[in-house]
Amino acid sequence: MKNKGFTTRLVHADRLLNNPQYGAVHQATSNSVLFEFSEAQDIVDVFQGKKLGHVYGRSSSGSTAALQNILNHLEGGIGAVTFATGMAAISSLMMSLFKAGDHIIVSHFLFGNTRSFTETMELLGIELTFVDVTDVQNVKKAYKANTKAVYLETIANPVTQVADLRAIGQYCQEQNALFIVDSTMTPPNMFDAKSVLASLTVSSLTKYMSGHGNVLGGSVVDTGLYDWSTFDNILDIYRGTDPSLWGLTQIRKRGLRDMGATLSPEAAHDISIGLETLVLRTNKMNDNALRIANYLQNHEKVAAVYYPGLANHPQHYLAREYFQGYGGILSFDLLDDIDPIAFLNALKLVICATHLGDTRTLALPVASTIYYESTAKQREEMGVSDNMIRMSIGIEDNDDLVADFENAFAQF
Repeated sequence: MKNKGFTTRLVHADRLLNNPQYGAVHQATSNSVLFEFSEAQDIVDVFQGKKLGHVYGRSSSGSTAALQNILNHLEGGIGAVTFATGMAAISSLMMSLFKAGDHIIVSHFLFGNTRSFTETMELLGIELTFVDVTDVQNVKKAYKANTKAVYLETIANPVTQVADLRAIGQYCQEQNALFIVDSTMTPPNMFDAKSVLASLTVSSLTKYMSGHGNVLGGSVVDTGLYDWSTFDNILDIYRGTDPSLWGLTQIRKRGLRDMGATLSPEAAHDISIGLETLVLRTNKMNDNALRIANYLQNHEKVAAVYYPGLANHPQHYLAREYFQGYGGILSFDLLDDIDPIAFLNALKLVICATHLGDTRTLALPVASTIYYESTAKQREEMGVSDNMIRMSIGIEDNDDLVADFENAFAQF
């Protein structure tokens, strides 16, 4: 499938990569927790990593392995690990690779739950420095002798700041630091993580990858660009014959196996089905979002719009350089005299819900929901106002979305 177009490769990935039995075009769902070995030495070899195989459903199954093969193929990586949720992928990755005394440079525009998890990391002795990642100079100033990694999101949620990805990737390579990129907002048809020298990508498969609001999942993909033989946090037991696999092996063993956030076989199957329409969905979402952003930007009752596709967005040209399309997430500030709760109640087609990447258009008041636990100072640093509404634009007919807004605005 090497020379095929992205959508063609995606639609046929399960069939061609995983070779399902009986001529099926999808891998069968494997619900077995245990796996029989006719030769006892085989189970020993699989446990010790000398041979591939499944020993227990918490660690792996045919269903999760099939999805991992697809995700790795799309990213052009050397391997993938799937988890029960996106947060499980993030927390398992962090707890597997880092220890007390390590330092990580982190975007201060992080998604609310990720920001909350960083507080847990600090309690365990991992030192964090939060910086504005839209400029590589801020990362350079924060770098220390014990810095092990830089962690950021491609497009921030909800204010849509775009990280200085290629410059940060080059700097991490110079310093031999891990460059961990959360690409949830920019799936692989929109963004090539290897082009910015990312070491690992993490994604909430719940969002754009599955796309229908019906399944939870997360993933970590190793791009193959980092030399794990230089990473001193790899335990001796995971230093096998191939250093390129050390990182994923430790994440799989210490994160997935030990922490147990296993993706179910049914969820893996649902995600692989949702993936087949990824390009069609995101293309429509991108088109709709740009049109809605332009509509809102020109509306007299809107104070500001945050969307990378707008020419006045501070990182518009970075977004043009890195991404194929500008994504389906946008936020806007209403005028001070318009209550965001009342405005959301006036919308009838747009659904008030917390989620991203769904086929339906969703909206919520930001400060009082997903950033309620953040302090006023933290919200100010992230650019979150009290009147901000975040939207995840869906695939509806755009004229219907505009009409819904028109009817809502008319009430104020």
